[in-house]
Amino acid sequence: MRSARRSRAHRLHVAEPASAYLRRPPLVTDASVIAAALFDEEHSDEALALLRGRTLHAPYLLDHEISSVALKKLRREARARTAVIAALQAHGRLAIERHAVDAEAAVTLAQRYELTAYDAAYLVVAEQLGAPLATFDESLAAAARKHLAATDGVHE
Repeated sequence: MRSARRSRAHRLHVAEPASAYLRRPPLVTDASVIAAALFDEEHSDEALALLRGRTLHAPYLLDHEISSVALKKLRREARARTAVIAALQAHGRLAIERHAVDAEAAVTLAQRYELTAYDAAYLVVAEQLGAPLATFDESLAAAARKHLAATDGVHE
C-alpha cells in the first residue's frame, strides 16, 4: 500500500490556465473602435473581432470620448436611452488599461501629422507601448502607419 501511496504522491500534475490568462497581444484602440463595438454601429462585428484576445490600451481621454458619443446618440434619439445606458455600463466593464499622455508629445505629433490633440494622444500611447493602433479614422490610421513604422522597436 505504501508504494501505491508514494506513486500517487509523486505523480506529476500540470494544471493549465484558461486561455484568457495567457499573454494577449497589446492593442491601442481609439474611441471609434470602442464606440462601434458598444453602440452596435455599422462595423461593430469587425470591431468586436479585433478586440477579442487582446490587452486593450488607450489614453485616459477615451472615457470622455465615449461619453460624448453617448450624448450625441441621446440628443439624436431620446428613445435610445436604454441602449445608450447599457452601452455605457458595458464600457465601464471593459478591461482597458488607461494611460496618461505627455501633452508636449501629443502636440508635437498632432502638428507633425495634422491631427487633433485627441487623436495624437492615441498615437503617443501606441508609440510608448510599441503596439499597433486600431481606428476607423482615416487620418489617424495614415499617421499611425507612418509614425509607428518609423519608430519600430524604439519604445520604452
